[in-house]
Amino acid sequence: MANLTKIDLEYITDESGQRRSVVLPIATFEALLEDLQDLATIAKRRDEPTVSHEELIAELKRDGLLPD
Repeated sequence: MANLTKIDLEYITDESGQRRSVVLPIATFEALLEDLQDLATIAKRRDEPTVSHEELIAELKRDGLLPD
C-alpha cells in the first residue's frame, strides 16, 4: 500500500501559481494504481459470504492443495 504521507510530488503550476497538474515517480503511481484495483475488488466482493480460516484450510487439504 502506498504511504500517502511520504509521496514525493512535484506540481505544475499555471502563470498565476495555481497548481494544475502533479508529477510523481512511476513506482508511486503504480503502487497507487494497485491500491485502487485492490479497493475496487474489495468493493465488488463486499457481499460475498466469508469463510473462516479453519474452513479454508480444511477445504484446501480436502482438494489436495495443502498437505495433511
